[in-house]
Amino acid sequence: MADTPNPVFQIQRVYLKEASLEQPNSPAILLAQEQPTVDIQLGVESGVVAEGIYEVCVTATVTTKVKDKTVFLVESRQAGIFEIRHLPQEQMGQVLGIACAQIVYPYLRSNVADLIQRGGFPPVHMAEINFQAMYEQQMAQAAQDAQDAPRILTS
Repeated sequence: MADTPNPVFQIQRVYLKEASLEQPNSPAILLAQEQPTVDIQLGVESGVVAEGIYEVCVTATVTTKVKDKTVFLVESRQAGIFEIRHLPQEQMGQVLGIACAQIVYPYLRSNVADLIQRGGFPPVHMAEINFQAMYEQQMAQAAQDAQDAPRILTS
């Protein structure tokens, strides 16, 4: 029986890949007395950088509005580079989409809150995320999309 090498999982680097803050209706919107609404959208992307090296990006878009006017819009991408070797291919999606995302996400939360506060607003504290549930939902949606895709019949 051949020796199977031990799995390798190492964080190489965690970094802020992109961040922006827009206040398109300032300063007038800052005088509004109404309570703003906050919408937070999250996403996870991953890709191969080199043999056994992967980048995982967790993205957040935070939009705060009063009625139909934007108070501020924050878009941020926090990334991590991970060395992952000797894992079964069927486990890679879960490792990238769950384990790596969970490592990167706290940095994203902190940077988004800091950016918003530096813009002169109270920080928005994003909630903890269950990346396993998010991953399973994405897989279920992908399976549904594949099932709903038009089929080409050949003869």
